[in-house]
Amino acid sequence: MGRYLVVANQTLGGDQLMTEVRRRTGAGPSSFYVIVPNTRSGTAEDEHRATLTAQSRLNQALNQLRSEGLDAHGDIGDPEPLTAIEDALAGQQFDEIIISTLPSGISHWLRMDLPQRAERKFKLPVTTVTTRH
Repeated sequence: MGRYLVVANQTLGGDQLMTEVRRRTGAGPSSFYVIVPNTRSGTAEDEHRATLTAQSRLNQALNQLRSEGLDAHGDIGDPEPLTAIEDALAGQQFDEIIISTLPSGISHWLRMDLPQRAERKFKLPVTTVTTRH
């Protein structure tokens, strides 16, 4: 069974990400673990709102994956996406990391070179999915 770690936030549930997920399931039995890095904010109220947004996105993504009959679980992760990936890998093994992000020029994750950094650090294949805007 293919085990995939999906790392996404604003792009969860997008067509491009779902196309990648379906591509994996077409190759054989698959399971997906979705991590939503919890966005850091200034005030406690902003942090609470960010956590609620992240939880809502996670729930919607899991429902979408499960509605297609897929084995899907997930959690809210550390605000730093590399740390969120590391935390997920500490408890489970995956065959691939799928990072879903906003397009170049908008994406903080691409500016920080997250896909290449994750691939180097964790020695796993990383697929980057960018949404069209």
